[in-house]
Amino acid sequence: MRTSPLFMAFLYFGMGVAFTYIAAQAAGETVWNATTLLLAIVATFNIAVAIRLFNLHLKISQKDNNNKKK
Repeated sequence: MRTSPLFMAFLYFGMGVAFTYIAAQAAGETVWNATTLLLAIVATFNIAVAIRLFNLHLKISQKDNNNKKK
């Protein structure tokens, strides 16, 4: 059984939000420490993947709708 891109998008977006929260908590006196930057980079990648998966879901949905109309 294959997972849908929409489910994976929500999963990656949730992980991105979680990593952003952890990065905000890890920022003590300054944001410019290695831990905070690494967590922020991981969060950015997770949110970017979520956006790409959501766009993939929209393209698949539009393709399915076009095939049903024919």
